[in-house]
Amino acid sequence: MSMAKLTIFQPHYTITPRLLANIKHIAELVSELNHSHFSKVVLLDFERRAREVSAHSSTSIEGNPLPLTEVKKIMKHAPEHVRDSEREVLNYNRALEHLNTLFQQGKNSFNLKLILDIQKIVMAGLIDKFRSSNLRQEPVFVNNPQTRQPIYFPPDHQDVPRLIDNLLMYVNENKAKLDPLIIAGIFHKQFVIIHPFIDGNGRTARLATKVLLAGMGLNTFNLFSFENYYNQNVTKYFQNVGLVGNYYDLEDMIDFTLWLEYFTDGIIDELLRVGGELAKSNSTPATKLQSYHHIVIDYIKKHGFIKDSDYALLTKRARPTRNLDFKKLIGLELIEKQDKGKATYYVLKNKP
Repeated sequence: MSMAKLTIFQPHYTITPRLLANIKHIAELVSELNHSHFSKVVLLDFERRAREVSAHSSTSIEGNPLPLTEVKKIMKHAPEHVRDSEREVLNYNRALEHLNTLFQQGKNSFNLKLILDIQKIVMAGLIDKFRSSNLRQEPVFVNNPQTRQPIYFPPDHQDVPRLIDNLLMYVNENKAKLDPLIIAGIFHKQFVIIHPFIDGNGRTARLATKVLLAGMGLNTFNLFSFENYYNQNVTKYFQNVGLVGNYYDLEDMIDFTLWLEYFTDGIIDELLRVGGELAKSNSTPATKLQSYHHIVIDYIKKHGFIKDSDYALLTKRARPTRNLDFKKLIGLELIEKQDKGKATYYVLKNKP
């Protein structure tokens, strides 16, 4: 029999000095990355690597034994006949690609259909079809990953639809009011607490959270794998994201503060990792951008285009050298040339 209270979802948390500092640090890192310029070749390579790291990390958290080297091979060749461990990786990658497509198309509606679609992709071929893309219709329990003994009993399945509706209502009503990091963090933990599916809850939670984190405004968001941080210490992740005991004994005592601190720690860790690796990749003579290259790109961002005559006013570089600068930026697929002769101007190249 259902025991959940008929109340709206009102999560309890405190904006501690540490949490506030983390949010400010993340805003600075996002701004820094957004003002950096990287070649299309570098970005495409990093997008592929981010999907590999995400697929490996998120499935590894759930006990998948495949090492990253094996995950890379599977994702590269996508064999037709696969074991469950390989299917888990391929499914996760398909879900990431699906979400990246939605981001690019500007389709960012956050609703039950999106969550059901994510779980369906993640669990394709791994569970019975009637349990895929459907909220659970039976009780579940969560085991300690080490001892395999039950440590948490989630809400009764009769309460799951209402609890999920309340969570989605909270997210959508507060999207414009609260920092996206707070919204994403609260969603992540509460979704795991509700445990709405028979299987695939953790992977679905992390992918859906990724959708909400896109609200951070990070232009290179598809290069970012926040799952990587959790996989570095899975025990710590489970201790922070989960509960121990019975949901109905704990629901009035749940505090999201420590989780939000940990959650934002992880995002800082990943932004620093990605930023550092991007900087290294951008430091080869062929891809490294100098201050004068940045002048061109920043001018186009501000005015929509640049002509050689505009560039001449901004720099003391000779005309042949200016031409080389434009050629390099075209070669790196950062800008493209429009028109001919004296009418020539340059615009930013549209990313795919």
